[in-house]
Amino acid sequence: MLDPRVLEWAKQVQAISQIGLSHSDNPYDRERYENLQRLAAEMLAATADPGGEAERLRIEEVLAGLSGYPTPKVDVRALVRDGDRVLLIQERVDNRWALPGGWADIGSPPSVNAVREVAEEASCKVTASRLLAVYDRALHNPPPSVNTIYKLFFSCELVDGEPAAGPETLDAGWFGLGELPPLSTGRTTAAQIERLLYLDDHPELPPDVD
Repeated sequence: MLDPRVLEWAKQVQAISQIGLSHSDNPYDRERYENLQRLAAEMLAATADPGGEAERLRIEEVLAGLSGYPTPKVDVRALVRDGDRVLLIQERVDNRWALPGGWADIGSPPSVNAVREVAEEASCKVTASRLLAVYDRALHNPPPSVNTIYKLFFSCELVDGEPAAGPETLDAGWFGLGELPPLSTGRTTAAQIERLLYLDDHPELPPDVD
Protein backbone atom coordinates (compact mmCIF):
# COMPACT_ATOMS: atom_id res chain seq x y z
CA MET A 1 0.00 0.00 0.00
CA LEU A 2 1.40 3.38 -0.99
CA ASP A 3 2.27 5.65 1.92
CA PRO A 4 1.06 9.11 0.75
CA ARG A 5 3.76 10.95 2.68
CA VAL A 6 6.66 8.90 1.35
CA LEU A 7 5.17 9.04 -2.12
CA GLU A 8 5.00 12.85 -2.04
CA TRP A 9 8.57 13.10 -0.74
CA ALA A 10 9.79 10.75 -3.45
CA LYS A 11 8.03 12.78 -6.16
CA GLN A 12 9.66 15.98 -4.92
CA VAL A 13 13.10 14.36 -4.78
CA GLN A 14 12.61 12.99 -8.28
CA ALA A 15 11.54 16.41 -9.61
CA ILE A 16 14.63 18.07 -8.10
CA SER A 17 16.93 15.44 -9.61
CA GLN A 18 15.25 15.66 -13.03
CA ILE A 19 15.52 19.46 -13.12
CA GLY A 20 19.16 19.27 -12.06
CA LEU A 21 20.07 16.69 -14.69
CA SER A 22 18.32 18.79 -17.34
CA HIS A 23 20.26 21.97 -16.59
CA SER A 24 23.64 20.96 -15.19
CA ASP A 25 26.77 20.08 -17.18
CA ASN A 26 29.01 19.88 -14.13
CA PRO A 27 29.95 16.21 -13.67
CA TYR A 28 30.04 16.49 -9.88
CA ASP A 29 26.61 18.09 -9.75
CA ARG A 30 25.23 15.49 -12.15
CA GLU A 31 26.54 12.73 -9.92
CA ARG A 32 24.70 14.27 -6.96
CA TYR A 33 21.46 14.53 -8.95
CA GLU A 34 21.82 10.92 -10.12
CA ASN A 35 22.20 9.89 -6.49
CA LEU A 36 19.00 11.78 -5.70
CA GLN A 37 17.28 9.93 -8.53
CA ARG A 38 18.36 6.59 -7.09
CA LEU A 39 17.12 7.71 -3.67
CA ALA A 40 13.72 8.57 -5.19
CA ALA A 41 13.60 5.10 -6.76
CA GLU A 42 14.32 3.47 -3.40
CA MET A 43 11.59 5.54 -1.73
CA LEU A 44 9.05 4.64 -4.42
CA ALA A 45 10.00 0.95 -4.25
CA ALA A 46 9.55 1.06 -0.47
CA THR A 47 5.97 2.34 -0.85
CA ALA A 48 5.01 -0.26 -3.46
CA ASP A 49 4.19 -3.93 -3.00
CA PRO A 50 7.25 -5.93 -1.95
CA GLY A 51 9.58 -6.26 -4.90
CA GLY A 52 13.00 -6.02 -3.38
CA GLU A 53 16.02 -5.10 -5.45
CA ALA A 54 14.33 -5.98 -8.74
CA GLU A 55 11.52 -3.50 -8.08
CA ARG A 56 13.98 -0.76 -7.11
CA LEU A 57 15.99 -1.29 -10.30
CA ARG A 58 12.82 -1.26 -12.42
CA ILE A 59 11.68 2.06 -10.93
CA GLU A 60 15.18 3.50 -11.22
CA GLU A 61 15.24 2.58 -14.92
CA VAL A 62 11.91 4.35 -15.46
CA LEU A 63 13.07 7.48 -13.63
CA ALA A 64 16.35 7.55 -15.53
CA GLY A 65 14.39 7.67 -18.79
CA LEU A 66 12.69 10.93 -17.79
CA SER A 67 14.22 14.13 -19.11
CA GLY A 68 13.41 17.81 -19.35
CA TYR A 69 11.65 19.97 -16.83
CA PRO A 70 9.09 17.83 -14.93
CA THR A 71 5.48 18.86 -15.49
CA PRO A 72 2.13 17.30 -14.57
CA LYS A 73 0.43 14.80 -16.85
CA VAL A 74 -3.00 15.76 -18.22
CA ASP A 75 -6.03 13.48 -18.01
CA VAL A 76 -9.11 14.53 -20.04
CA ARG A 77 -12.60 13.18 -19.23
CA ALA A 78 -15.99 13.62 -20.88
CA LEU A 79 -19.37 14.03 -19.21
CA VAL A 80 -21.93 12.72 -21.70
CA ARG A 81 -25.57 12.68 -20.59
CA ASP A 82 -28.82 11.00 -21.40
CA GLY A 83 -31.11 13.00 -19.17
CA ASP A 84 -30.06 12.24 -15.59
CA ARG A 85 -27.87 9.33 -16.68
CA VAL A 86 -24.17 9.58 -17.54
CA LEU A 87 -22.07 7.57 -19.97
CA LEU A 88 -19.53 5.30 -18.25
CA ILE A 89 -17.00 2.87 -19.67
CA GLN A 90 -15.62 -0.28 -18.03
CA GLU A 91 -11.83 -0.24 -17.92
CA ARG A 92 -9.91 -3.36 -18.96
CA VAL A 93 -7.12 -2.61 -16.50
CA ASP A 94 -9.24 -3.03 -13.35
CA ASN A 95 -12.75 -4.04 -14.55
CA ARG A 96 -14.15 -0.90 -12.94
CA TRP A 97 -16.05 2.01 -14.45
CA ALA A 98 -15.19 5.64 -15.23
CA LEU A 99 -16.15 8.59 -17.37
CA PRO A 100 -14.64 8.15 -20.85
CA GLY A 101 -11.18 9.67 -21.08
CA GLY A 102 -7.44 9.22 -20.81
CA TRP A 103 -4.10 10.94 -21.29
CA ALA A 104 -4.14 14.01 -23.51
CA ASP A 105 -2.26 13.47 -26.77
CA ILE A 106 0.22 16.01 -28.10
CA GLY A 107 -1.01 17.84 -31.19
CA SER A 108 -4.69 18.14 -30.26
CA PRO A 109 -6.58 20.56 -27.99
CA PRO A 110 -7.84 19.01 -24.74
CA SER A 111 -11.48 19.12 -25.88
CA VAL A 112 -10.61 17.24 -29.07
CA ASN A 113 -8.85 14.61 -26.98
CA ALA A 114 -12.00 14.18 -24.89
CA VAL A 115 -14.18 13.75 -27.99
CA ARG A 116 -11.78 11.18 -29.42
CA GLU A 117 -11.69 9.21 -26.17
CA VAL A 118 -15.48 8.89 -26.18
CA ALA A 119 -15.40 7.55 -29.74
CA GLU A 120 -12.62 5.07 -28.97
CA GLU A 121 -13.88 3.89 -25.57
CA ALA A 122 -17.68 4.07 -25.91
CA SER A 123 -18.28 4.02 -29.71
CA CYS A 124 -20.24 7.29 -29.51
CA LYS A 125 -19.84 10.49 -31.51
CA VAL A 126 -19.98 13.62 -29.35
CA THR A 127 -19.10 17.30 -29.45
CA ALA A 128 -17.48 19.15 -26.55
CA SER A 129 -19.43 22.20 -25.39
CA ARG A 130 -17.60 23.58 -22.35
CA LEU A 131 -15.03 22.95 -19.64
CA LEU A 132 -16.63 21.92 -16.34
CA ALA A 133 -13.68 21.42 -14.00
CA VAL A 134 -9.92 21.27 -13.60
CA TYR A 135 -8.82 19.15 -10.64
CA ASP A 136 -5.53 18.07 -9.13
CA ARG A 137 -5.89 14.29 -8.92
CA ALA A 138 -4.01 14.15 -5.62
CA LEU A 139 -6.75 16.24 -3.95
CA HIS A 140 -9.72 14.26 -5.22
CA ASN A 141 -8.95 10.74 -6.46
CA PRO A 142 -7.68 7.80 -4.40
CA PRO A 143 -5.41 5.92 -4.37
CA PRO A 144 -2.20 8.03 -4.44
CA SER A 145 -0.35 8.11 -7.76
CA VAL A 146 3.34 8.31 -8.56
CA ASN A 147 2.49 10.91 -11.21
CA THR A 148 1.27 14.45 -10.66
CA ILE A 149 -1.93 14.61 -12.72
CA TYR A 150 -4.29 17.42 -13.68
CA LYS A 151 -7.78 16.24 -14.65
CA LEU A 152 -9.86 18.23 -17.16
CA PHE A 153 -13.59 17.46 -17.41
CA PHE A 154 -15.63 18.55 -20.45
CA SER A 155 -19.37 18.63 -20.99
CA CYS A 156 -20.08 16.78 -24.25
CA GLU A 157 -23.25 16.44 -26.32
CA LEU A 158 -24.20 13.10 -27.87
CA VAL A 159 -24.44 13.34 -31.67
CA ASP A 160 -24.74 9.71 -32.72
CA GLY A 161 -24.20 6.15 -31.59
CA GLU A 162 -25.15 3.74 -28.84
CA PRO A 163 -22.73 2.92 -25.99
CA ALA A 164 -20.57 -0.08 -26.86
CA ALA A 165 -17.14 -1.33 -25.81
CA GLY A 166 -14.06 -0.20 -27.71
CA PRO A 167 -10.59 -1.76 -28.08
CA GLU A 168 -9.50 -0.53 -24.62
CA THR A 169 -12.77 -1.12 -22.74
CA LEU A 170 -14.93 -4.04 -21.66
CA ASP A 171 -18.32 -2.34 -21.77
CA ALA A 172 -20.10 1.02 -21.90
CA GLY A 173 -23.51 2.18 -20.74
CA TRP A 174 -25.76 4.78 -19.13
CA PHE A 175 -26.01 5.05 -15.33
CA GLY A 176 -27.86 7.29 -12.90
CA LEU A 177 -26.33 8.59 -9.68
CA GLY A 178 -28.30 6.07 -7.65
CA GLU A 179 -27.14 3.10 -9.72
CA LEU A 180 -23.44 3.71 -10.24
CA PRO A 181 -21.34 0.55 -10.74
CA PRO A 182 -18.01 0.03 -8.94
CA LEU A 183 -15.88 2.99 -10.01
CA SER A 184 -12.22 3.19 -10.96
CA THR A 185 -11.68 5.92 -8.39
CA GLY A 186 -8.27 6.98 -9.69
CA ARG A 187 -10.13 8.04 -12.84
CA THR A 188 -13.61 9.02 -11.61
CA THR A 189 -15.33 9.27 -8.24
CA ALA A 190 -19.04 9.42 -7.43
CA ALA A 191 -18.53 12.87 -5.90
CA GLN A 192 -17.00 14.11 -9.14
CA ILE A 193 -19.90 12.78 -11.22
CA GLU A 194 -22.41 14.45 -8.88
CA ARG A 195 -20.54 17.76 -8.99
CA LEU A 196 -20.13 17.66 -12.77
CA LEU A 197 -23.86 17.07 -13.24
CA TYR A 198 -24.57 20.07 -11.03
CA LEU A 199 -22.17 22.27 -12.99
CA ASP A 200 -23.63 21.03 -16.25
CA ASP A 201 -27.13 21.96 -15.02
CA HIS A 202 -25.92 25.45 -14.10
CA PRO A 203 -24.10 26.90 -17.13
CA GLU A 204 -23.96 30.29 -15.42
CA LEU A 205 -21.35 28.89 -13.00
CA PRO A 206 -17.65 29.02 -13.86
CA PRO A 207 -15.61 25.80 -14.08
CA ASP A 208 -14.41 24.29 -10.80
CA VAL A 209 -10.70 24.84 -10.19
CA ASP A 210 -8.43 23.81 -7.32
